[in-house]
Amino acid sequence: MSGKGIDNSLTRASGHDGGYVIVITRWNEEIVDGLLGGAMRALSDAGVPAEKVRVVHVPGAFEIPLACQAAAERQDCDAVIALGAVIRGGTPHFEYVAGECTRGIGAVALASGKPVAFGVLTVDTLAQAQERSGDDDENKGAEAAMSAVEMVSLLRTMRD
Repeated sequence: MSGKGIDNSLTRASGHDGGYVIVITRWNEEIVDGLLGGAMRALSDAGVPAEKVRVVHVPGAFEIPLACQAAAERQDCDAVIALGAVIRGGTPHFEYVAGECTRGIGAVALASGKPVAFGVLTVDTLAQAQERSGDDDENKGAEAAMSAVEMVSLLRTMRD
């Protein structure tokens, strides 16, 4: 986005040397594995060395924010990438889990001052989750990873 008064150079600094923690759920494993694959490919394509990426597993989406908080507290973590999938069912469980996960992730980012990229799918159907976690340009894990890299770069530049 370019416009009067906007300094686009802020997003050009590199975040490829940062430390990244990816928090993934064990629930909806097939979907989450696709998101993780997309995130790992995107980080590699951005020049992030594999040794700068740590993957941690949590039981489900409700547990993601606490693990993100613990990751953000680490000195070797510049950004956290949260990956999971909450698929609507026939009960209100979806609203509670998706809502609390989303709120918690946002709270961690604001409290820690570190990027916490949101790659948690909140979808109505398994087919929608599969579309968003496939090995293609629509992979939301890849999008979350690129958001994290960009935010690391942006925050470094703004804070320097």
